[in-house]
Amino acid sequence: MNKIFAIGDIHGCYDHLRALLKIIDIDRQNDLLLFIGDYIDRGNSSRTVVDYVIGLQSEFQNVVCLLGNHEQMLLRYLEGIDEEMYLYNGGSATLAAYGLKHSILFHPRQTAFPESHLQFFRLLLPYYETADYIFVHAGLMPGRPLDQQTISDLIWIRQEFIYSDYDFGKRVIFGHTPRMNPLIMPNKIGIDTGAVYGGKLTCLELPALKIHQV
Repeated sequence: MNKIFAIGDIHGCYDHLRALLKIIDIDRQNDLLLFIGDYIDRGNSSRTVVDYVIGLQSEFQNVVCLLGNHEQMLLRYLEGIDEEMYLYNGGSATLAAYGLKHSILFHPRQTAFPESHLQFFRLLLPYYETADYIFVHAGLMPGRPLDQQTISDLIWIRQEFIYSDYDFGKRVIFGHTPRMNPLIMPNKIGIDTGAVYGGKLTCLELPALKIHQV
C-alpha cells in the first residue's frame, strides 16, 4: 500500500461522504481507505451511508472499517440493551432511516435491517495498526499496551486520552470527539470535525499529513 486515507465520523452525512470521495486522489488498487467509525446516528441518511460504504468494499482493494460507539450502541439496542441510551444519542434518526419508530416493540428488530448491514456492523474492527500508526475510534488509555485496551476505552474514551502526551509508540489517528478543526499533536491526530453538527467531514491522507475536507 502506498497511501492511507482515513475518514472521520460520518454520522449519516451521505452527501458529505460522496463529495469527499470525489476530491481525494486515491488509488483503488494500492492505497488504503479507512473509516474511523460512527457511520450512523444523528444524520438523516445512515442507511444510505452504510450501503455506500459496503459498496466501496467491493470497489477498493483495501478498505478497513472500524467500530464506533454508535455502532456498538445500535447492536446493543437490537438486543434490547440500553435502549434509551441509544435513542438519546441520536439513534432514532437511524431507526427512521430503516423504517422503524422507536415506539415499535416487535422483536427481533433485526428484521428491519438487511443482513448485509447487520454483518457490516458485527464485523467492524476495534482498531487497526500499521507500521507507523494506530487507528481507533475514540483513543487509547495511556500506559496500557494495545492488546490490553478495553473495547469501552477504544470507542468511548475522551479526556484521559486527548489531554495526554503519552507516547503510544505510534501516532494514534482517532475520531469520536468533534472539534472545529483537526487536532494535530505529536502523539495523535483527531479527525472528527463535526460534519453532522454543521462542520466539515475530514479525510487525513498519510504519510503526507494532508487534510481533505468538504
